[in-house]
Amino acid sequence: MLSANPENRVADVLNQLGGCELRFVPQTDLPEGEAYEAFIARTGCVPTREHLHDALNGLVWHRFPRTKARLNAWQAQAIALQGVGAQRGALRDALTLFDENGAVLLAPEPLWQALRAREWQRLFVELRPLWSDAQLILTGHALLEKLVQPRKPITAHVFCHPFAARLGDNIDTAIAQALDAAPLATKPFTPLPVLGVPGWSQENENFSFYDDSCVFRAARLPKP
Repeated sequence: MLSANPENRVADVLNQLGGCELRFVPQTDLPEGEAYEAFIARTGCVPTREHLHDALNGLVWHRFPRTKARLNAWQAQAIALQGVGAQRGALRDALTLFDENGAVLLAPEPLWQALRAREWQRLFVELRPLWSDAQLILTGHALLEKLVQPRKPITAHVFCHPFAARLGDNIDTAIAQALDAAPLATKPFTPLPVLGVPGWSQENENFSFYDDSCVFRAARLPKP
């Protein structure tokens, strides 16, 4: 169990898990004035605070090391070119969004079509049997933290990419290879209220669960 006890710091526990090329170090190892992402790229060490958010970040590093490394490399490159300003810029903003709140959906094409169109009744009710052939993979550590106390509005930003229906142990490599800086800057993500996914909440077995328009919002009309 991850603990905030000084004698059993989160960073120490993450290091003891093994299998990760990076090391986890206390937050105090981050020099004053140096950007978090730049420090990771320079040292191969991840500053880690004593709470759940950073513990989950460390676990995602263990599960998706190639994906996290690629996101970090682009963050560090952008910082080296532009510095750290009041605003991150389009690319860094998209990278942060995916890193914190991202997900990947492996699903049959009809589910993808309904999700992109935000046709929630079709996605979750009419096409419900197809979800047995789908898999939603959460990559965002802030998203995982929110789900410790599940609430209906919790929404993932799903990376829109035509992944194969089944990737097995190759999912980290597949995500990392699919990421590309230029398209990412456009935020190619689709919102998905995760508790709407069949099996993720007992309440969604009642189809009226999806009638909440404050959560399951219609697609925005194109600007004239």
